[in-house]
Amino acid sequence: MSKRDYYEALNVARNASEAELKQAYRRLAMKYHPDRNPGDKVAEEKFKEVKEAYEILTDARKRAAYDQFGHAGVDHSAGGGYGGSADLGDIFGGVFRDIFGGARGGGGQNYRGSDLRYTLDLSLEEAVFGTTAKIRIPTLVSCAGCAGTGAKPGTKPTSCTTCRGVGQVRMQQGFFSIQQTCPRCQGRGTIIPEPCETCRGSGRVEEQKTLSVKVPAGVDNGDRIRLSGEGEHGEQGGSAGDLYVQIRVKPHPIFTREDNDLYCEVPISFTTAALGGELEVPTLDGRMSLKIPAETQTSKVFRVRGKGVKPVRGGPTGDLLCRVNVETPVNLTKEQRDLLQQLADSLEGGGKRHTPQEGSWLDGVKKFFEEMKF
Repeated sequence: MSKRDYYEALNVARNASEAELKQAYRRLAMKYHPDRNPGDKVAEEKFKEVKEAYEILTDARKRAAYDQFGHAGVDHSAGGGYGGSADLGDIFGGVFRDIFGGARGGGGQNYRGSDLRYTLDLSLEEAVFGTTAKIRIPTLVSCAGCAGTGAKPGTKPTSCTTCRGVGQVRMQQGFFSIQQTCPRCQGRGTIIPEPCETCRGSGRVEEQKTLSVKVPAGVDNGDRIRLSGEGEHGEQGGSAGDLYVQIRVKPHPIFTREDNDLYCEVPISFTTAALGGELEVPTLDGRMSLKIPAETQTSKVFRVRGKGVKPVRGGPTGDLLCRVNVETPVNLTKEQRDLLQQLADSLEGGGKRHTPQEGSWLDGVKKFFEEMKF
């Protein structure tokens, strides 16, 4: 009986890509799989046919031979033996790995170590101007006694007899079979007959290590600094993970930060607010003089350009914003009270409104009560 054309069997064009072949194979293999069609000989033959077509057409050398000579060009290279029970682990291979994920094991495989996280507390000045911090962290490092193998000095790991060093075993249920991680060696492919006494066979020991962390200027809460290879060492000589240093900026007694701007509260006397003057205000890199114009109201914000934070990722430096709070004088003497009373009488009898906010507020109150009468 002559074989059907492989492209026809998969229902694809002769110039189909590997991705198109795979998609067609998935669809047809699932459709005709014997587990879905128990006792159906026609479906079983269809299943074998699409498997054979897929294996030939996804092999570049065999596909070229088939395109040139037809079945005669691949009968020998493709080999017989498509009859009998098929091995699902071989048939679906990449298909099942795409769906369920590949097994972790593998003979002689090394495992990358875990990533670590460390929270670094900084002052606002350190975050704004940058610093170099020393940190001490606990981590797992390669055992010096066994060089990370986990085996007692003078011995070495041996191949696992259960999986024969592959790290995987096959579970068979009738026609259906699937690969799983070897339960004896946990996918490593080797076992340790005589574990190292120092690390008890793990190949790693816990150790405290001190690192120097260069903090760039401008970092803020939540920023992370990655130190490649400073995490835990991997098992069986595997590569080390990374260390992520999480930045946490401590509260400052004077300044608060919002993005790249700094804010501070500046108390001023009511005479300075009324008559104007100059104040000395702090900045992160020293002091500066701030001019207060006459008739300044409380909560007025003065912006000082370029006295904020230089962004860590580049861009213009932020500003310093000073919010003034007019203070009411306390602990007045009788003479001071009399003088204030004279000032109050003068302001009230001058015929001019000297309190703009109070006047507008009183107008609003008056209107409110008038509307309530209706």
